[in-house]
Amino acid sequence: NRLGAMSNSGEGGSAQERFGTEKNDRIKQVASGRFGVSPAYLMSSDELQIKMAQGAKPGEGGQLPGSKVTAEIAAIRHTTAGTTLISPPPHHDIYSIEDLAQLIYDLKQISPAAKVSVKLVAEAGVGTVAAGVVKGGADVVHIAGHAGGTGAAAWSSIKNVGLPWEVGLAETHQTLVLNDLRGRVKLRTDGGLQTGRDVVIAAILGADEFSFGTVALVAEGCLLARACHSNTCPVGVATQDPKLRAKFAGTPEHVMAYLHYVAQEVREILAELGFRCLDEVIGRTELLRQIPTGNAMADTLDLSPLLAKVDRRPETGDRDDEIQPFSPPTFQPSLVAVGELNRLLLSQAQPALETGEPVLLNLPIESTERAVGATLAGAIAQRCGDRGLPEGTVQVTFLGSAGQSFGAFNAPGVHLTLIGEANDYVGKGMAGGQIVVRPSLKSQVAAADHVIMGNTVLYGAIGGSIYVAGQSGERFAVRNSGAVAVVEGVGDHGCEYMTGGVVVVLGRTGYNFGAGMSGGLAFVLDEGHHLGQRLNPDMVQLVRITNDQDAALLKLLITRHVRLTGSVRGQA
Repeated sequence: NRLGAMSNSGEGGSAQERFGTEKNDRIKQVASGRFGVSPAYLMSSDELQIKMAQGAKPGEGGQLPGSKVTAEIAAIRHTTAGTTLISPPPHHDIYSIEDLAQLIYDLKQISPAAKVSVKLVAEAGVGTVAAGVVKGGADVVHIAGHAGGTGAAAWSSIKNVGLPWEVGLAETHQTLVLNDLRGRVKLRTDGGLQTGRDVVIAAILGADEFSFGTVALVAEGCLLARACHSNTCPVGVATQDPKLRAKFAGTPEHVMAYLHYVAQEVREILAELGFRCLDEVIGRTELLRQIPTGNAMADTLDLSPLLAKVDRRPETGDRDDEIQPFSPPTFQPSLVAVGELNRLLLSQAQPALETGEPVLLNLPIESTERAVGATLAGAIAQRCGDRGLPEGTVQVTFLGSAGQSFGAFNAPGVHLTLIGEANDYVGKGMAGGQIVVRPSLKSQVAAADHVIMGNTVLYGAIGGSIYVAGQSGERFAVRNSGAVAVVEGVGDHGCEYMTGGVVVVLGRTGYNFGAGMSGGLAFVLDEGHHLGQRLNPDMVQLVRITNDQDAALLKLLITRHVRLTGSVRGQA
C-alpha cells in the first residue's frame, strides 16, 4: 500500500482494526458466500474481487485445516474455532454468466465507488468467458496461471491445475480486442511472476496490471518448505503456533525493496527497447520472438498463436474496410448505475443516517428493481461500521414483486417487509436487521404450500433475521454464519456449509439437507418422517427436541413469525 500498490485480503475475511489504516487491504475478495464478508468489509475497499477460481486450484476455494482455525481466525471468519474451513465453490450461487452479472451488480449497489474484478483461470476458452464477464460489468479481469498459490490447496487440487498465465492472457487480450471490449476493462495476471522481464512480457501479451503472491512471501522470509497445511512452518509465516511465529523476521521494507528491484529492471528493459513507460508496450507482440532452445521436442512447439497481432475491425463490421491497428485503449470503466429505488430509499432514509431519527416508509416494488436495500446498507456501514443503527430505526414496507437480491447485505437497524414475493438471493450476505416476506393477508390460507421466494436465500449471511410465510427454493441458508430464519419449507441443499445461526423449517425439506454444516441449529417440522432420508448425516446429528431451552427458543421464534407475517401455518 505504501508503494501505491494494492494488497489483497484473500478469501479469509479481514480484521476490522485494519480498516481505514495503512494495513487495510485495498482489494477485498468476495464471492457472496466467502468467509467474513460484511457491509463494513465491502465498504473498506477500493476493489471487490469475485474469485471464480484460482489457477493453482481450479473450481475450489482455499482450505484451512481445523487445527489452524484459532479463536481469532474463527471470529474474523464467523465460524467455530477448530472447524476445518473450505470456501464454498462459486457454483453454489453462480450457474451462468447472468448470475455473475447479478453479483457484480449487487457489489456495485452496496459500494458504487469500488471497482469489481473477476478472477479466472488460464485455460482454453477463457477469452470467451472473459468477454461475458466484461459484458456483465466487471472493471478488471484477472487471469491466474497454474503456478504459485499460497499453499491453501488440497493435494488433489495441485495435481489438476490451469495452464501457464501466458496462454490465458494472450487468448483473453486477443478475444477482447476482436470483440471491441478491450477498452472497457483492465487486464491483470498472476501465476509465478518474479522479475521485471516477466512483467514486461506480460504487458506485451496484453496485461495492464500484475499480481505477485509467492515471491512476495519469499521476500519476507518464506522458504517454500511446503508445509503450509501442517502448522509447522519453520520460519513462522503460515502457522498459528506462537513459538514458530516468534521466528518470523519479515518486514514490509523487505517486500518494498524487492518490488523496487522489479520496477528498476522493468525501466531498464523498456529503455533498451526504446519506450518511456509500460503502457506503450501493452499488446505490442511484435516485440517478442520465439527462441530456439536446441531441444528437438521443445522446438516443435509453435508459439505464434500467443504472438498473433490482432486488430479491431471498424464499427461498420464490413470486412473489406481498412483494419484499424490495436493501440493501448483509454480505460472507460463499465458503468453500473445505482438503481432508482435504491437512490430513493437512500435519500428518504437520510434523517436516520444523520440524526438517528426513525424513518417509516411505504414503497411499491417491481421485479426489475434488484439488490434493493444494498446501497442503504453500504451508507450505514460507511458511517457506523458493522454495528449499524439501533434496532428498527429504518422500517420500509414494499408492495409487489422484488427482483433478485432483495435485502442483500442488509445492515443492523433496517427492517424490510415485502408483501408479495421475491426472486433469488433474498438476504444474501445480510449482516443484521430484519426481513419479512409474506403474501397479502387475503391469500394467507394456502401460503405454506407455495414457494414465495427463489433460490440461494441468506447465502453467506452473518446476522439479522428473516421470517417467511411460504416456502423457499433450493440452497436456503448456504454458508449462513449467524442469521436467524423461519421459513415454511425449503428445497434441496438447505443449510449447506452453515457455520452458525438458527433456521426453523415449518414444513418439507428437499434432499441433502445439512451437508457440510459445521455450526448453528436447524429445527425441522418433520410431519411425514422424511427427514431421515433427506439429511446428509456427515457432520450433523438428527435428534428430537428434548430440552426446555431448545423448546423455549423454538416457541419464541414461531411466535415472532406469527406476529410479523400472520402465518396460518405458524399459528397452527
